[in-house]
Amino acid sequence: VQLVESGGGLVQPGGSLRLSCAASGFSFSSYHMSWVRQAPGKGLEWVSTIVTGGWSTSYADSVKGRFTISRDNTRNTLYLQLTNLKTEDTAMYYCARGSMPVVLTTGLRGQGTQVTVSS
Repeated sequence: VQLVESGGGLVQPGGSLRLSCAASGFSFSSYHMSWVRQAPGKGLEWVSTIVTGGWSTSYADSVKGRFTISRDNTRNTLYLQLTNLKTEDTAMYYCARGSMPVVLTTGLRGQGTQVTVSS
């Protein structure tokens, strides 16, 4: 059972990134999936969740209108499109199996991908 994130990097304010998360070892399409993040010196913060079939999504107020979560159940892959990035979006981003509140506690998470927003 594994989640592997990719796509992070250094980007200027206002820029964009697309994060990916490859899932293996479990029935990906049977689980809601989420993204969470952890900024330096802070706790885990829920970012977004998508339901099993992808027809419903939810976002933290801090990213609503700027981030888009999606999934491809044929490829067992979760995505997060980040646009209009702000310095306060700098964090390690984790793909997580499930939804709130499990994803902030005992849920399965990947190793993370670093997003740094700086000029």
